[in-house]
Amino acid sequence: MYSGHEELPVTRLEAFSDAVFAIAITLIVLELGISSKDGNHLLSSILHHWSSYLAYVTSFLTIGVVWLQHSAITHTLRAADATLYRMNLLVLLLVSFLPFPTKVVVEFIAEGGPERVAAVFYGLTMLALSLALFGFGRYVAKDRRLVKDQVEADAIESAMRHSPSFVLYGVGIAVSLVLPTAGIALYLASAITRGVSARRVGIAALHRPR
Repeated sequence: MYSGHEELPVTRLEAFSDAVFAIAITLIVLELGISSKDGNHLLSSILHHWSSYLAYVTSFLTIGVVWLQHSAITHTLRAADATLYRMNLLVLLLVSFLPFPTKVVVEFIAEGGPERVAAVFYGLTMLALSLALFGFGRYVAKDRRLVKDQVEADAIESAMRHSPSFVLYGVGIAVSLVLPTAGIALYLASAITRGVSARRVGIAALHRPR
């Protein structure tokens, strides 16, 4: 077993991560579908599933911006270690799990009481993913021996610390207890703001050109 301080290649971490992200972001579209029985009223059936499209877009953008932020962080690394490998596995665990709560939302979003449970479960999963990625970025920011020399000491940590997604997820979870669809809309807003945060990491991470 690797020691916690032994340097390991970043390329394997990036390659494995990209594969998991690609599979997870593809799987969520499989949760969309229309019954063959609706063929006589196809247009109305397509429009009727608008809440399913909301869940799909929210999950797609969430995985997408997590990938952007994850990529921006790993781009600053010159090496990894066993601890970072394990933290990365936690991020990937939650990324690959996200299609399941997406499916739950798609199935129960218009079912009264169950939709509240589905929307809260969905939000808790994305909050956990956000926290896991935050921990991943914070570990990189704190361990200078793994980071390229040209990367500013506090660039990654600062960008992660100012991400507003935690607040939006918390508010979204609370709102989902009363208005599930509105809660999911807030999860979508969180994904969008995380996209802005991911861009900020990419801009701020490198102090000078490579």
